[in-house]
This record gives sequence, structure tokens and C-alpha cells, in this order.
Amino acid sequence: MEPLLQPLDQALFDRVAAEAARSPRLRLNHNLHAEPDAVQRFLNVLQPGTYVRPHRHRRELPGTGFECFVVLQGAIGLLLLGEDGRVIGRERLDAAGPLKGIQLAEGQIHTLVALSADAVMFEVKQGPYVPTADKDFLPGFPLEGTPEAASQERAWRALFEGLPGAES
Repeated sequence: MEPLLQPLDQALFDRVAAEAARSPRLRLNHNLHAEPDAVQRFLNVLQPGTYVRPHRHRRELPGTGFECFVVLQGAIGLLLLGEDGRVIGRERLDAAGPLKGIQLAEGQIHTLVALSADAVMFEVKQGPYVPTADKDFLPGFPLEGTPEAASQERAWRALFEGLPGAES
């Protein structure tokens, strides 16, 4: 039986952030949902250096490929990409800043970069979670865990340097 309450407190943030820092991917999800649930809701904790391969979400039913992010701790950079892989937009999502969250429309190609250590965001998207069909990756970008991916992540993170709210 599912617990009646699932606290989203600092102790949970700290525990998941420590696990993310030890993870080879430098990020970790803490799911609040079960895979077959109609709505996926989870904490996504990112550390600087994590590489999120550009992707989009598509679902069979129109309007169900959205993704919503709200930053609860730290800062995350959201990059929007065109079909050709060029950056067409960037948003700094910051728990202490003016823009704390955003909802992406279905099919919007995007990636994320951690702009602070222990960045925690709450995500909501349509379920159920089907690992083989959850993401449509944009071709032409390196696979996770490669030196090219690390270089790409550093270049993306540099796009946020000097923006209002950027750490010095």
C-alpha cells in the first residue's frame, strides 16, 4: 500500500542530492509515482556536469506530451533546440529567482544543465512511464558518458554565464 503522505522536505532533498553526486550520471530521480500511473511526478536532482541528451516527449493522444518543471532548490538551465540542434531559446529556472518553473509543449526539443550543486526540481508529465517510448532523442548529439557529452554539457552551461542570477 502506498503511504498516505510522502514528505518533500530538506532531508529528502539532501539524501537524493548526495546519491546524485555519487551517481556516474550526476543526477537521480526520486519517483512519487508507480510506472503504470497515469501521471508521472518525481523529483529530478541534478549536479553540475550532468549531461541530458536533447530530446522531446511525444504521446499517442494529442496534448499529453507536455512536461512541467518547478525548481525547488538551486538553479537549472533549460535550453530549447530546433530540429537542426541549434539553441533557439534558454531559460534560467531558479528557486530564488523570478522564474521558478515552466511547462513545455508536446514535441519541444530540450535539454537541461545544472547551474548549481544539488539542484532539485519537481517534474510532472503524462504517464504511464514506458522507458522505450518516453523520449525521442535528437540525432547528432553524443551519448551519455562520452568525452564529447562532457564537452557539450560545458558548452551549454557556459551559455548561462553572465545572465542575471548567474553564480559568480
